[in-house]
Amino acid sequence: MSGGAVAGLIASGAFAVLALFGCFVLLKLGKIFDEAAARVRQTGAAIDEGTARVRQAGATVDEVNVALAHVNKELDRVDAITANVQSITTNVSSLTSLFAATLGGPMVRVAALSYGVRQAAAKRTRSEVESRVKSQMKADKAGKADKAARHTGADDAGLPSVAGATEGRRGGH
Repeated sequence: MSGGAVAGLIASGAFAVLALFGCFVLLKLGKIFDEAAARVRQTGAAIDEGTARVRQAGATVDEVNVALAHVNKELDRVDAITANVQSITTNVSSLTSLFAATLGGPMVRVAALSYGVRQAAAKRTRSEVESRVKSQMKADKAGKADKAARHTGADDAGLPSVAGATEGRRGGH
């Protein structure tokens, strides 16, 4: 083997090692590209999922906007009702003031008059009852006094006293 053949063998060996190294690098690059493709697919799926969630969120936001529009309409109605209630309250207050001014004084006078009449009637009735009771008591006392006088007159005439017998039964009264 000559020097040129040895040099050719060395050169061919170096080229074979270089080719093997290139194949190894290409194999590693292929794996890297496969991994990158898998990551791109995962990212695409995540983006699709995110897009779906954004669409759902958009639909939810649309529903919330519709609900808020409905709530705003109802609040406008409540504002109108509140304004009407305030107007009614003002009217009732005015009517109450008017009633108190026009009928309040006379009604107080009528109430005071009826109270006075009731008190006078009750006093009169009470005094009539008291006078009847007093006259009855006087009549009873006068009747007892007449009986006692008759019995006393009978004792003086020599007749037996009936008053003593009746007083004994009544317990000395």
